[in-house]
Amino acid sequence: MPLDTTAFHNVINGELTSTAQTRHAINPANKEPNPEVPVSTQQDLDRAVTAAKEAFRTWSKTSYEERRKAILAYADSIEAAKDELTALLTKEQGKPLGQAGVEVGMAVTWARSLPTIEVPETVLQDNDDAKVIQRYVPLGVAGAIVPWNFPVLLAIGKIIPAVYTGNPVIVKPSPFTPYCGLKLAELAIPHFPPGVVQAISGGDDLGPLLTEHPGIDKISFTGSTATGRRVMASCAKTLKRVTLELGGNDAAIICDDVDLEKIIPNVAIFSFLTSSQICMMIKRLYVHEKIYDTFLDKFVSFVKNLPVAEGTAPDSFIGPVQNSMQYEKAKNLFSSIPTENLKTALGGTITDSKGFFIPPTIIDNPPEDSRVVQEEPFAPILPVLKWSDEDDVIARANASDSALAASVWSSDLDRARRIADQLHGGSVWINTHFQVSPFVPFGGHKASGIGTEWGLQGLTQYCNSQSLWIKKA
Repeated sequence: MPLDTTAFHNVINGELTSTAQTRHAINPANKEPNPEVPVSTQQDLDRAVTAAKEAFRTWSKTSYEERRKAILAYADSIEAAKDELTALLTKEQGKPLGQAGVEVGMAVTWARSLPTIEVPETVLQDNDDAKVIQRYVPLGVAGAIVPWNFPVLLAIGKIIPAVYTGNPVIVKPSPFTPYCGLKLAELAIPHFPPGVVQAISGGDDLGPLLTEHPGIDKISFTGSTATGRRVMASCAKTLKRVTLELGGNDAAIICDDVDLEKIIPNVAIFSFLTSSQICMMIKRLYVHEKIYDTFLDKFVSFVKNLPVAEGTAPDSFIGPVQNSMQYEKAKNLFSSIPTENLKTALGGTITDSKGFFIPPTIIDNPPEDSRVVQEEPFAPILPVLKWSDEDDVIARANASDSALAASVWSSDLDRARRIADQLHGGSVWINTHFQVSPFVPFGGHKASGIGTEWGLQGLTQYCNSQSLWIKKA
């Protein structure tokens, strides 16, 4: 039976529930209202936490194999609903159907891959006197606060590690994109005991209710650095464990020995995918002065042919930015182009349209202290800057408070590695960017976050480390 994407409910204790008050988000491509969703209250959250704590008593005692079996069946249900989820994702987030389909496909891959990782028990000592084992035990009730840019993959990227390691999870989708998150929890109902996977939607007030709730033991948050600071402060009141995946202002360094024809399509895609609304997109592009002019001409020629259109349009690559808040932030940033006397190589203006559309904009060698260099835009505007000295460009790339990721592009791998080894970031790539895997930990340094998601390290962050001493004498 096809997944119903016309009615949306909270999922609490294995049941679809409604609330007295509802609200709706909008389709960013045309500003038309999407369906009504619940507006959850403190009482709704309390019910979900009570159900999760009850579920923890038994779910935490199940084996990894039992959890793995349930998760893989859940992954099958997500895959069976991939067409409906893809269309719904485009409708709520705005990204083109092709990119939405890739995100849903990645979510299925993550759901199937993460539970294949073995969480180890390590024997630290074994002698005639005692045996000491380090092991990882379930932490408790997890709260997953999911952003609006990748609402399917990042929800699954929190749900699966939580339940695989024995913890119930309560998902709070973004108020801008609540629809897929609620459906993911609905799809989980047949596969998990009541209370193990729940989801509640609401407004901006719901996040602080989760982070301060004494019955929630861990928060995994993905969002802006400013909000992440508030989440951490709120979690500190009850000493919650916390994982924060926050903003980035990723630098890419292009050396003078690259093959321009080969790298420009990749660099462009990794700069403007999802209308640049990905924390790990290239946000600052440093190009060696020897090839700067040629690179810029070819880069502009490629980018200006990327179709800007509603996500349902054939061949669309750049859809709208997701919401009015982000649109207004982008307009404010664009206002700095004339006030700072910046030179545009492409675009530079935002015209009114039926949706939140922004044409791709490239800024030609702006000053390092300009807003387009210093701020994370989360919109399709990219500064391209010259460099000549290796130490200088490394220092410029590292000057940001953000340190989520970075990349180096060179045909000389020794040179690329020398530069990469000096860059700040939780992920550093050579001759690529935005490569992720369920088996590879992902997180930021400095103000880009605390802790990691995914991989073994991401799984163990949903656990307590426990030392078991067995006295033999």
